[in-house]
Amino acid sequence: MLGRDPDEAQERLHSWTAQLSTRAQAAADLSERVAAVAASAAGADGAVRVTVAASGALTDLRLDDRVQRMRGSELASIIMATVARAQAGLTDQVIVAVHDTVGIDSETGRAVTDTFARRFPKPADEQPGRWERDARSGW
Repeated sequence: MLGRDPDEAQERLHSWTAQLSTRAQAAADLSERVAAVAASAAGADGAVRVTVAASGALTDLRLDDRVQRMRGSELASIIMATVARAQAGLTDQVIVAVHDTVGIDSETGRAVTDTFARRFPKPADEQPGRWERDARSGW
């Protein structure tokens, strides 16, 4: 409750306005940082390399000549798994951006990180080397 002193009321209003402005700037900074996020991943001992944008869309796919020895279905599986790993990496980067701007414990921070975690979950079969072993077995 505001006191009866007009100077005190003015000071509280000024403080509240400054806090609001700081939060708005932090949210704008977060938005810019999230929009610029990209993640990459590799599979099959580096024979498959992908990059995804903040939206999760594939922006780069590189295949080296070793993929010519793979069956099409095997290559497709490796590509899809590699894309999923890259997308899951977006969440890690967004968590850092949230921490640095609005804070992990803020309502905005939780909403943004939860959204990315739901959209781009860690692959259920996230076992280091699994796809690489599968790829080698077909060569």
